[in-house]
Amino acid sequence: MKFQVIQLSNGKNSQQNSSTKVFLVTLSLILISSIPLGLLKSSHSPLPSPKINISSLRSIELDNKCDVFKGKWVPHPQGPYYTNETCRLIIDQHNCMKFGRPDSEFMKWRWKPDDCVLPLFDAAQFLEMVRGKSMAFVGDSVGRNQMQSLLCLLADVAYPEDISDKLSADTNYFKRLFYADYNFTLATFWSPFLVKSRDADPDGHSYNSLMSLYLDEADEAWANEIENFDYVIISAGQWFFRPLLFYNKGQLVGCHKCNGNITSLTRYSAYRMAFRTAFRTLLSLKNYKGTTFLRTFSASHFENGDWDKGGSCARIRPITGQEMKLEEFNMEFYLTQVEELRTAEKEGKTTGLTFQLLNTTEIMWLRPDGHPNSYGHSMNRNATVNDCVHWCLPGPIDTWNEFLLYLMKRDALQRLRAKLMKNA
Repeated sequence: MKFQVIQLSNGKNSQQNSSTKVFLVTLSLILISSIPLGLLKSSHSPLPSPKINISSLRSIELDNKCDVFKGKWVPHPQGPYYTNETCRLIIDQHNCMKFGRPDSEFMKWRWKPDDCVLPLFDAAQFLEMVRGKSMAFVGDSVGRNQMQSLLCLLADVAYPEDISDKLSADTNYFKRLFYADYNFTLATFWSPFLVKSRDADPDGHSYNSLMSLYLDEADEAWANEIENFDYVIISAGQWFFRPLLFYNKGQLVGCHKCNGNITSLTRYSAYRMAFRTAFRTLLSLKNYKGTTFLRTFSASHFENGDWDKGGSCARIRPITGQEMKLEEFNMEFYLTQVEELRTAEKEGKTTGLTFQLLNTTEIMWLRPDGHPNSYGHSMNRNATVNDCVHWCLPGPIDTWNEFLLYLMKRDALQRLRAKLMKNA
């Protein structure tokens, strides 16, 4: 375990102080690593609290400079953490096996980083880490897809109570789930643009109708609720491909894929402004002390046509980057949002807020086999559609929550180390 010791100006005493700090930090991490997490909390777990393996903690600490998002998909014969029969929380939109998908190999791959280890998801450990806390997924239905994955991963230990109807009239898009034994709240806030939006098409809303975006105004659906959440996962993407009118300070400033004498702006400009507004909103909230994760753009995999022109995604195995390159527009979306995250991250350091990257763009581009395709039902229609945007459960999207837990543990260790060094 490596520690960066700051040399003070008073010679021998500074060296002794530094040595003392290193000793105290090392000893504290060893002690904390060997104590069940539940004993560090005031309430007790319904199950024996799992001990955190010290070697795994050290490996995370030593892997601090490792890019867990750089690697490859490798065969994993053991298969998934759960099935559509063992997890009763899978909705029809993601339940590929229920609707007859004939192959199962897509569930038997795992992400392997090049230079470090991505630990398996530990449901008991996750629930201990979030004891007494709250987590929110903010964004579109792909973000909700990740939340559904997390529910199934946690179902090995506990099922939540659905309290959505106590807090929202629209329980399909605004979910609140409560794990009573852990005093943990999990929520999802439907906000496909992150900023304020409304229908602009006189013919009403449809899958490709015109919408107005107010790029400098955060969507109140999440902004008014998010202040007290401890973890926030922000994501958005596919809705920015539709026809859009752009407003700034209440004035129409441009449009994308619209008719008429209006200045044409790229979807990337709107995408940048939406994330900038979302991050600035979090930075400006007086009581927000949470950790923000940007879950990066998840590309679709329609082949032989667009989603509304007969496109499908019938592959049954992962691909390599050489087989099919990530399209330029997908990379542009990714780079745009990451640039805004880095700006927020820098600002957050001055106010004590943490912003982290949960990079799923490139790894998921290699998984065109993981979508429902025709083996799922639309949420809004009792019909089968070719869905190459969302992800089957179980499936490669479960990796997102392996990443999430890894980053949460790494962040907790870094905070603990900094606190111990400060107080030593």
